Amino acid sequence: MEHVQNSFANLMKNEDFKKRYASLKEQVLSHPRIQQFLLEQEGEVTTSMLEGSLVKLYEYIGQSMNCDDCQTLEQCKNMLQGYHPHLVIQGKRIDIQYDRCPRKVAYDERKKQESLIQSLYVPRDILEASMGGLDLSQLERVQAIRAASEFLKEYELGKKVKGLYLYGPFGVGKTYILGAIANELAERKISSMLVYLPEFLREIKSSIQDNTISDKIDAVKRVPVLMLDDIGAEAMSSFVRDDVLGAILQFRMLENLPTFFTSNFNMQELEHHLTYSQRGEEERMKAARIMERIKYLAKPVQVKGENRRHQGSNQGE
Repeated sequence: MEHVQNSFANLMKNEDFKKRYASLKEQVLSHPRIQQFLLEQEGEVTTSMLEGSLVKLYEYIGQSMNCDDCQTLEQCKNMLQGYHPHLVIQGKRIDIQYDRCPRKVAYDERKKQESLIQSLYVPRDILEASMGGLDLSQLERVQAIRAASEFLKEYELGKKVKGLYLYGPFGVGKTYILGAIANELAERKISSMLVYLPEFLREIKSSIQDNTISDKIDAVKRVPVLMLDDIGAEAMSSFVRDDVLGAILQFRMLENLPTFFTSNFNMQELEHHLTYSQRGEEERMKAARIMERIKYLAKPVQVKGENRRHQGSNQGE
């Protein structure tokens, strides 16, 4: 330490270094943020503390505060990206403490919210839907949007509230409404899962070999809010209908867990679809049993309107 002090003392004898040091000191101490810090810590900061912390103070004034100098989080200029500095007194020195900046806080909150929305085989743009972004220009969609709003107003964890069975033609925005509900729930820290059912059922069939079926079914059936997209679009075997879909719906019915569905079929048409297995067998009682569970879990709401996919809208799922 003595060697360093001697070296610094020798440097201070150098006129050029003295001028640069004085200029640096003036730049630092005249900075508005340093002036504010000294005012807040009046009586606590000594001249020796300032002299010994000059490098830290220079580091501090060169960084962005509250994202003032950063256009985006990715363009953050600070030493720790996404963190801005605060001056603190540590013993007889002034040090820098880094805290999350506003952009980093918003980013982390968004990631946390996204983690609450699980999805299987659902397009990414659907997961960015919002209730505020739903298009009310078509009167045919107002009933479904109002029903979604009523669910969100009434539902809270542990409360028995029916989900929705949204049915209507291809491309009128049924899945987009589910995405908007999922995001609204995420803002309230309520986890949900949005599942494109035909692809999920295909995966279940392929999972017979690796004995992971029970784990996959368990994950889906226990989520606080489940959304099954496009039920009826698949050619369903008796096994998938009764042992997979039936098991999921039975559990959720017993636990009173909100469950949503979208379909191109109304409930009567869906029951007819479920009646016939892939092999053409007619199983009316088994189909009726599945429908009773669906009716218990969700109330039917028709979604009408033009095919918005043809219009290039991301609300046309």
